[in-house]
Amino acid sequence: MEASTTALQVRGLEKSYDKVHVLRGVDFDVARGSIFALLGSNGAGKTTIVRILTTLLKPDSGTASVGGFDVGSQPARVRESISLTGQFAAVDEILTGRENLIMIARLRHVKHAGQIADDLLGRFGLAEAAGRRVSTYSGGMRRRLDIAMSLIGSPQIIFLDEPTTGLDPEGRIEVWKVIQNLADSGTTVFLTTQYLDEAEKLADRIAILHQGTIIVSGTLANLRKLLPPAKAEYVERQPTLEEIFLAITGSDNSDTKEPR
Repeated sequence: MEASTTALQVRGLEKSYDKVHVLRGVDFDVARGSIFALLGSNGAGKTTIVRILTTLLKPDSGTASVGGFDVGSQPARVRESISLTGQFAAVDEILTGRENLIMIARLRHVKHAGQIADDLLGRFGLAEAAGRRVSTYSGGMRRRLDIAMSLIGSPQIIFLDEPTTGLDPEGRIEVWKVIQNLADSGTTVFLTTQYLDEAEKLADRIAILHQGTIIVSGTLANLRKLLPPAKAEYVERQPTLEEIFLAITGSDNSDTKEPR
């Protein structure tokens, strides 16, 4: 992948905690403007990778560049080009949706905070709830507001660490639409998820992290070629991402519920 089309590049990433070797030489690339999903079982090291790529943690060895900047030698430049949204919405429930956005815009020294807030409220379908306290928002609305807040400053790359955890089906669909719209507008989305159907629905490319390394990476079509289609009533049925994940990692169903 050419540097001009690459948003993230990771080579030989390693990290240990005491005697636990979490990452054992991780390699992958993420194309600009794409949705990249990182899957893995509990303790696989997904959050460690996110923390390294967002400059919150230093690797033991290996290299990583984000937005063309090295995470080790240019952390400030990396932070200027990214935004990170964790598993739980980081919103102030006492403030209104609009006040939350204006507060973040002012903290980031962005001009025309009110206009930016109104634009984002409209973009994320929250204009009618702009004047309501966030404590009255549904889970899906809070998550949409949280992602909207993370876009202030126009980051090139957004990291979403299990963004639909705890949401009901309707809330998950709301967030899926937001994520797809982000990619359609040119934002690169790095997604970790505990839901395999989420990756199957959204991701342009999927990587499976297992025992500290990326054991497979590619489009869903690429991954499906790893398993033969099953025949049901003489019709070939393509394997689901869950079936591919289980076959590749040798895991049982319990391992796929909450990969980290």
